[in-house]
Amino acid sequence: MAAEPTEKPTIAPIVGPDDPRRFTDSGIEIQPLYTEADVADDLQGRLGEPGEYPYTRGVHEEMYRSRLWTMRQYAGYATAKETNERFRYLIEHGSTGLSMAFDLPTQLGRDSDDPLCLGEVGRTGVAIDTIDDMRRVFDQIPLDEVSTSMTINAPAACLLLLYELLGEEQGVKSTALRGTTQNDILKEYIARGNFIYPPVPAMRLTTDLFAYCHERVPKWNTISISGYHMREKGCSAVQEVGFTLANGIAYVQAALDAGLGVDEFGPRLAFFFNGHNNVFQEVAKFRAVRRMWARIMREQFGATDPRSITLRFHTQTGGVTLAAQQPENNIVRVALQGFAAVCGGTQSLHTNGFDEALALPTERAARIALRTQQIIAHESGATDSVDPFAGSYMIEALTDEIEERAQALIDKVGELGGSVEAIQFIRAEVEESAWGYDQRYKQEQDIVVGVNKFVTEQVEDVEILRVDPRSEQEQVDRLKAFKADRDQPAVEKRLEELRVVTKGDGNLLPPIRAALKDRASIGEVCGVMREEFGEYKEA
Repeated sequence: MAAEPTEKPTIAPIVGPDDPRRFTDSGIEIQPLYTEADVADDLQGRLGEPGEYPYTRGVHEEMYRSRLWTMRQYAGYATAKETNERFRYLIEHGSTGLSMAFDLPTQLGRDSDDPLCLGEVGRTGVAIDTIDDMRRVFDQIPLDEVSTSMTINAPAACLLLLYELLGEEQGVKSTALRGTTQNDILKEYIARGNFIYPPVPAMRLTTDLFAYCHERVPKWNTISISGYHMREKGCSAVQEVGFTLANGIAYVQAALDAGLGVDEFGPRLAFFFNGHNNVFQEVAKFRAVRRMWARIMREQFGATDPRSITLRFHTQTGGVTLAAQQPENNIVRVALQGFAAVCGGTQSLHTNGFDEALALPTERAARIALRTQQIIAHESGATDSVDPFAGSYMIEALTDEIEERAQALIDKVGELGGSVEAIQFIRAEVEESAWGYDQRYKQEQDIVVGVNKFVTEQVEDVEILRVDPRSEQEQVDRLKAFKADRDQPAVEKRLEELRVVTKGDGNLLPPIRAALKDRASIGEVCGVMREEFGEYKEA
C-alpha cells in the first residue's frame, strides 16, 4: 500500500514507486488531465501582454523574435592563460557572452601562495590574485565588445574593480562595461559556504557596490540573486522561487536602508535560476517568479521605473542532475533544461557539458553544450512565438500553484525578520528537501535513467579534462614575482587607507580600487577587511 503524502507544500511526498499519483519535486500533484476548470478566473489580467506589467509573458514585447538570449558559457580553470584560450575558443564558436569561473582561493579572498590554499589553486576555476592575472585572462578580448559574468561573491567588489581597471588600460570607459557580478552573499550562508565576513559587513559591501556602479559603471548588473545554488543543494522549484525572492527583498531593503533610491539600483538587479528536467514545472516557475517580482517591486517598494520591476534572469542547466553513469545521457537532459529556460523567457543561458559530473568540461563537451543552445535557437521553434506555453491549462495551473506556495515561504521568512535572520530556517528547509530527493531516488519513485533504472554493466570511457599539476606552482611563482616587483610602501599605505574606511561608514570600493591599482593583491585587500570585520562561523 502506498504511503500517505507528507504535509509539506514545498517538497514532494515520499509515496513509493507503486503509487499512481505523480508529483513535482515541489509536492504539486500533477493531474492526469487538465481542463479549463483548473485555470483561475481573470487569466488575462494575470498574464498581461509581453513587455508589460506583470511581465508573466516576458520582459520584452517580441522576446526572441527581435533578439536571442545571450549564450553565455561558463569557463575558467588553472591559469589565466588557459582560461583566455578557452574564452577565445568559445567566442570563435559563437558564444555571445563570457562567464568566469574562479577557483576556491579566489572565491574565499585568499592569494594562491596562502598555505591554506595548497592543492586548490586553479582547480574549480581560474586563479585571480592581481591585476596582472586579469590582463592575462582578457588578452586580445576587447572589453567594450563582450559582456562578462563573474561567479564571485564575497570578493565581488575586488573582481569588478580589477575589470574596471583593465578596461581603463584598454581605453574602455567604465560607462561602456557590460556584465554581472554574482555578489549574492546570502545564498553562500544558505547553500554554498564560500563566505568570508559576517552578514552585516557583507551586506555593506553588496550595497556599496550598488552605489559605486550607479555612479561609475551604469550598465553593470550589480548582483545576480541566485536560486541556482540552493537548487543544487537540493531545494525544490517552489523553494527556489520563494527563498530567492526573499533574498532579493533583503537586498532591496538593505540598499534602501543605506540611503539609495529603489529606482537608482533596481534596474541593475539580475537573477540566476536553475534549469531542471521537468519542462512544464520549469516553464511555470520562470513565469511565476517574473510576475511575483514585479508585484513585490511595485507594491512593496514603490518602484516606478519599468526596468526596476522587470525580473531579468540568467539560467544554467542543472549541474546536480548530471550523472557520471552513461554520461552521454546528460546531453539530452541539458537540451530539455535549456528548452524549458527558453520557453520560460530567460535573458541568458549556460548549458552544461555532458562530462561535468566527472571533471571540468573538455573543449568537445563545451562545444556540444553551445551547439545545444544554437539548435534550440534555430531549429526547435521555441523562439518563433512569445511565451509559447501561455494558455495551456497545465502551465497556467502550475504557474499559479508555484506562486501561491512560494509566497507562503516569503511570508514565513518575513515573519522571522527577513533572510539574514532566517538563514538557519532556510538551510533546514533546503536540507529537508534534499533528504526527500534522496529517499525518492532510493525507492525508485524518482527515476534517473542509467543510474537507478536502465543500468548497464559497461563503464563508459570518457575523455576528461585534467588540470596540469604544475599550473599551481607556476601561479604561485608569478604571484611572488609580482609582489617582489612593486612599490611596497605604496601598497601598505593603500591598505591602511582601506582599513580606516572599514572602521567608518564610507563606501569601501574607492579605497579597494586604489589598493588594487597600486598592485595590492586580492588576498591582501580581503585580509584587511577580514581582520576588521571578522569571519563568519557557521552555527
